[in-house]
Amino acid sequence: MTKHPGLSIRVPVTIPFFDVDAMHIVWHGHYVKYLEIARCALLDKLGYNYDAMRAAGYVWPIVTMQLKYVRPAVFGQQVLVEARIREWESRLRIVYVITDAASGERLTQAETIQVAVSLENREMQFDTPPDWQEIIRRAMQSEV
Repeated sequence: MTKHPGLSIRVPVTIPFFDVDAMHIVWHGHYVKYLEIARCALLDKLGYNYDAMRAAGYVWPIVTMQLKYVRPAVFGQQVLVEARIREWESRLRIVYVITDAASGERLTQAETIQVAVSLENREMQFDTPPDWQEIIRRAMQSEV
């Protein structure tokens, strides 16, 4: 596990009207979308997005997701979604923190776990693919 800057990203999100419920707060299911936005930005930053994964012969389904709601987000609020890779050798574990952009107040924390599955035989891999591990090593060397 690491807190290396090359393995994280912060993405701004403005809460849209269509994400709030009758109580005028973000409906809990929409937080998954915010995690996906940050996760895709992080994978793009590393040069190993879902298209690259597929081209390498793997899909990476999410097998576990946990969310803890601390305070609600509301329509028009500016939030920051931070995504940080914590494990990458046997699975991809990303932790997230959603904060209010103005105050830094923590709103939500979450975690996703993904595993590599071979497109050829649909078998889950016990180690992540070598090309993925090389990308992580390069990211850790390039940003100190």
